[in-house]
Amino acid sequence: MSKEKQLLKNTTIVSIGKIATQLITFLLLPVYTAVLTKEEYGIVDLLNTLVSLVFPIITLQIEQGIFRYLVDYRDDRDKQKEVITSVFRFVFKQLIIYIVIFLIASIWINNSYKYFLAGNIIATMFTSILLQICRGLGDNKRYALGSFLVGACTVILNVIFIVAFKWGAYGMLGATILANIIAIIYLSFSKKIYSYIDIKKYNKCLLKEIVKYSIPLVPNIISWWIVDASDRSIISWILGIGQNGVYSAANKFSNVFMTLYSVFNITWTESAAININTPEKDEFFSKIFDFTIRFFGALALVIIATVPFVFQFLINEQFAEAYNQIPILMIAGIFNVLVSFIGSIYVAKKITREIAKTSIFAAIINIVVNILLIKHIGLYAASISTVIAYMSMFIYRYIDCKKYLALKINSKLIISIVIMIICSISIYFSNYLILKIINVVIIYMYAIIINRNSVKFIMNSLKKYKNRKED
Repeated sequence: MSKEKQLLKNTTIVSIGKIATQLITFLLLPVYTAVLTKEEYGIVDLLNTLVSLVFPIITLQIEQGIFRYLVDYRDDRDKQKEVITSVFRFVFKQLIIYIVIFLIASIWINNSYKYFLAGNIIATMFTSILLQICRGLGDNKRYALGSFLVGACTVILNVIFIVAFKWGAYGMLGATILANIIAIIYLSFSKKIYSYIDIKKYNKCLLKEIVKYSIPLVPNIISWWIVDASDRSIISWILGIGQNGVYSAANKFSNVFMTLYSVFNITWTESAAININTPEKDEFFSKIFDFTIRFFGALALVIIATVPFVFQFLINEQFAEAYNQIPILMIAGIFNVLVSFIGSIYVAKKITREIAKTSIFAAIINIVVNILLIKHIGLYAASISTVIAYMSMFIYRYIDCKKYLALKINSKLIISIVIMIICSISIYFSNYLILKIINVVIIYMYAIIINRNSVKFIMNSLKKYKNRKED
């Protein structure tokens, strides 16, 4: 199987669970925004944001290390046991330290949500480790099913807790914890993770090597958190928690976009790690980079063109201000995709220091621009600062990654996408329905045309698969 076909196969497997869950969550937006107040929605978003900050500090991003090292030991059962046993011993030590610190700190924290925050972090920690073990061992089917289980259970329990029981923010937070516990039980027993744990296989030197790889990813993930969460924190502090709820609702559209990319990135990171030292690496990486720009550039355009027709059905009128933020956040999403793509090259080369350095650079830019503008242009400051931060990071990483491979870029393609984005956003803010209808038709046609080779490749692959089944 060619590298491209293997990447397509793995992406298809992982995408089933991720996309299905995200689609259900997206379609339930009218329920969430109708049942919850702006303040409740803002609180849930803020606490989830805090989880994403505390989580990497506790784990030291060891789950990323376990994935990267298991990729190298796919044919060595003993080494797999060494990696998994050593990491689990490390994780349990970190867990004990975290619980002790939390119990001491909670004495001074007078907040009814604090135990939900603590429980969410612990549950997410183990789910993440188990999912990355599956991924590292090449079991993408179980990874996809585990991810789907977390998402599907969260959605189902959310509906039960906030619609039927009317538990509000408590219901959403409790649903997340319970969904993670269900996934932990499934992954532990279906993959028989316990069979990889052997106390005699603990390898201190190997653990140090994995931790050395993982630690630079901590400032990286914190910097990503700052880029994302500083917006929410600054909005809540200066504009109020209700405005944070509006901003969170606006982000749901770009979150769908990034979720779709994250599905691809999961399998792309694996392919990058496997092929980074092959003779044809420049050609392979450039080919996938071109596909990434074409597909996700077109997808962003499709979302921007479609939003005017679906916004009123998906978002409650109390969140109407979110409409103006969506196209700006979609542009940020495009740069986020490009940044993440190049980040996979650093992961493949095991030079995580560069990831941390460039992320810190972007985080500083985001905070400075946000603080300077928020009192003058309100919510726009958050979305614009995010665009500037991701764009700056992409330029830096693109120039820097040339030290490791010759990543080519199609300038004509970039120019055409930029022109289409400018035209599409101009029409997005217009009051003429006929222009928006024409724009949708043109954008959909453009998306198909620039991705015609990919569409043809997928159709041929599906046709061959169908013929094999009939034979």
